[in-house]
Amino acid sequence: MSTNSAHAPEITTTDSEVVYQNKWIRVREDKIQRASGAEGIYSVVEKPDFAIVLPVDGDHIYMVEQYRYPVGVRQLEFPQGTWDDNPGVDPQTLAKGELREETGLEAKSWTYIGFQYLAPGLCNQGYHIYLAQEFTQGAQQLDAEEEGLTVHRLPVSLLIEKFKAGEITDASTCNAFGQARLQGLI
Repeated sequence: MSTNSAHAPEITTTDSEVVYQNKWIRVREDKIQRASGAEGIYSVVEKPDFAIVLPVDGDHIYMVEQYRYPVGVRQLEFPQGTWDDNPGVDPQTLAKGELREETGLEAKSWTYIGFQYLAPGLCNQGYHIYLAQEFTQGAQQLDAEEEGLTVHRLPVSLLIEKFKAGEITDASTCNAFGQARLQGLI
């Protein structure tokens, strides 16, 4: 099955209207026509791409924990984020910045793992995955939205057990770890 096609699009946009927008997100409602001629409406969430970092220190890995308001729980996840004031920033520059802001760590070694879409059925946002190593410790530089964020250094073996037990529920964290593991990086 091919995921990339040079054929004409299967869905054509006939009209588009932004129905909500703030500094973090834009939602548009598109009137569409399918290849069969059937018409419909498609809602699309637009957000800038983000970077996610797997900070690996030998047989340990750094993670952050923060309260995620939409789901009402604290989540253990890899450092990740985007810069709303600079959505076109180079992905590795973004990854370095997010790692420094959230953990205070600066890495000497960077490995690009790949790119994934977050939720392509409703959102255009994707993310770049990086593995970082060889750290120097500095101070965190948390944004106001990251209040209460804590840093944890876990043995990789414990993290694997947390994945197996269903304790890690952030999809991008699960996927990033799986991608790194499949490539033999962890």
